[in-house]
Amino acid sequence: MINVSEIKKKKFGRVVENANLKDYTTYKAGGHAKAIVYPESIDKLKELVKYLKDNNIKHMILGNGSNLIFNDGIYEGVLIKLDCFNDMNINGTKIVVGAGFPLIKLSLIAARNSLAGLEFASGIPGSLGGAVYMNAGAYKSDMGYIVESVKVLTPDYEVKELSNKEMDFHYRSSFLQKNKDYICLEATIKLRRGNRDAILEVIRDRKLRRIESQPLEYPSAGSVFRNPEGDFAGRLIEELGYKGKKIGGAMVSLKHANFIVNAGHAKGEDIKKLILEIKDKVKEKYNIDLKIEQEFVE
Repeated sequence: MINVSEIKKKKFGRVVENANLKDYTTYKAGGHAKAIVYPESIDKLKELVKYLKDNNIKHMILGNGSNLIFNDGIYEGVLIKLDCFNDMNINGTKIVVGAGFPLIKLSLIAARNSLAGLEFASGIPGSLGGAVYMNAGAYKSDMGYIVESVKVLTPDYEVKELSNKEMDFHYRSSFLQKNKDYICLEATIKLRRGNRDAILEVIRDRKLRRIESQPLEYPSAGSVFRNPEGDFAGRLIEELGYKGKKIGGAMVSLKHANFIVNAGHAKGEDIKKLILEIKDKVKEKYNIDLKIEQEFVE
């Protein structure tokens, strides 16, 4: 049982009680969380995680909520936001940046400092920590290409540096996904010198292409499924005739079939049902088992 008053007394950091998860996810859907805690330092994060484990309280790290689908009930646990972990330091072609730093903002800062390699991230609305965790990517690049090392908090409450190799980056996957007790604190990113105007032009061009091809006017969480080898999830879904398909307030985008959007008061359950229905239909018709990029949280 969570005692939010006790958590507040411990002074781990700011606490938001009975938080509406619509305000913390890009789908703008979901129920409420008993508490969201913003630890103020690594030491406070250690104390918080230890307290939660010792008291058998369910918990997870919440970045920008750009890949999460919560159900519509109460999250009977504590969500941990690392927004205070937002230091950013540029040294030559390397950037050391905290887990709570917004990825889009980081890509623009890199561009303005004539650093190339992070352009792919200019439209990914996640936090740095979330991007490392899921090995976020686009335009045939991802975090695995640019992350030199990651500072983590281990399950034994030690702060440790993991190399790129130890992070075991693969397509939309990393060591952290398979070892959820490790928490990303910061990353060292290695970029390369480039022409500032040319980098900014690439970012502008890709933004225009996103506006034309993606349903940015609706709340969503980006691509729902990974592309199967040699094909596109969007093409398979469109061929099924699923563009515009609705369950409750959740709808398959008319612009891009691999996007599900909140077309109006969608529940987390609506989104989940639509995703699972599409997955089943694609398996049934094409014998392709689409992998879901987004995460269901109970």
